[in-house]
Amino acid sequence: MEHIEQIGNLHKTGKNKNSKEKSRSNNISSQKWAVLSLSSIPLVMTLGNSMLIPVLPIMERKLSISSFQSSLIITVYSIVAILLIPIAGYLSDHVGRKKIIIPSLIIAGIGGLISGWAAWKLDQAYWLILIGRALQGVGAAGAFPIVLPLVGDMFKNENDISICLGLIETSNTFGKVLSPIFGALLAGVIWFLPFFSFPIFCALSVIMMLLLVKTPKRTQKPIPYKDFLHGVKNTFTNEGRWLYAIFVIGGILMLVLFGILFYLSEIFEKEFGINALKKGIFLAIPLVALSLSSFISGKLIKKNKILMKWLTFSGILIAALSIAALWFSMKLWYMLSMFLIVGIGIGIGLPCLDTLIMDGIEKSERGTITSFYSSMRFIGVASGPPLIALIMKISNNWIFIIMSGLCFIAALVALFAIKPKHGD
Repeated sequence: MEHIEQIGNLHKTGKNKNSKEKSRSNNISSQKWAVLSLSSIPLVMTLGNSMLIPVLPIMERKLSISSFQSSLIITVYSIVAILLIPIAGYLSDHVGRKKIIIPSLIIAGIGGLISGWAAWKLDQAYWLILIGRALQGVGAAGAFPIVLPLVGDMFKNENDISICLGLIETSNTFGKVLSPIFGALLAGVIWFLPFFSFPIFCALSVIMMLLLVKTPKRTQKPIPYKDFLHGVKNTFTNEGRWLYAIFVIGGILMLVLFGILFYLSEIFEKEFGINALKKGIFLAIPLVALSLSSFISGKLIKKNKILMKWLTFSGILIAALSIAALWFSMKLWYMLSMFLIVGIGIGIGLPCLDTLIMDGIEKSERGTITSFYSSMRFIGVASGPPLIALIMKISNNWIFIIMSGLCFIAALVALFAIKPKHGD
């Protein structure tokens, strides 16, 4: 009898397990259009920024500006976003995610129109382009960073969350893949056309959000500000070690990535005579690798936090060694091969960082905590291009020393500061 009961229990357990797996897949499949809509936001925000990277040398000629000034067209977008992301995160926790995301997309689109109009109509357009870019940064602050906690709101199961965050990160990196190709194509027609394309993408994303995304109804009243602040303070006190580590790693990875893209854009045109569509395709090579590795990593990690730690550490170490290897040769295909491996390394780590934060934070604080993480990533985006522009005036070798050194630091931070328990 005992054997029969055990078999019955095993059968029941198997049934429960299968029903749970079906429930997970049903949750994602029933929300597939919502997930697609959410994925459009990082895609659009990435296009709005990275699409300009292959166009920067053209802007330098058309606007009569230096490499450092052209790098600020990328940087000002990120600086404004850095300052406003925590505010947007806090508001999203209190008034709702969609109520922040949709107006933010509209503001970002208006910023693109201003930059495009200035480049089209004005002789001295540089400063008004920067103002338009700053307005795009205002919109960016309330768009992509709010997507991460919204995914956490929509799905209860940790596996579902990690899979969806992997898709979101893949969409983000896929945007980076398309950006240089699309930017080069548009600039080949009219150099300021990338500015005007951005509002169209924003409008499409707004329509998708309005029609296809239904956020869960709020069952609780917003936490009073003092209690909320106390909760966030306690979170940083209790979880600060690994949270700060993830913030630092995310910032470094974005600095390295955007620094590399700026560097490649400059040397392809100035040293190898590669421009237009060919340059866009070459810039996309490491980004394709990054996109694919992000997708695979998001699928693999599920809710295994120990695996997330070691994948993050391994990916960053791979990136560090590949950048250091550029010391030995600067031949075009060798350089592209090394940067392809860098893309793989960074892509492995990003979904792990996203999921570690989402799984480790209370829902009521997710918007605020993830906003700090997004701010750190934007700091990396903002500082990468101008840092590389300044170092290029000294020596290209110093670029590889500094970038690989930063990656080694990030790898050590992942190794010693992220310490999930074996039960996680």
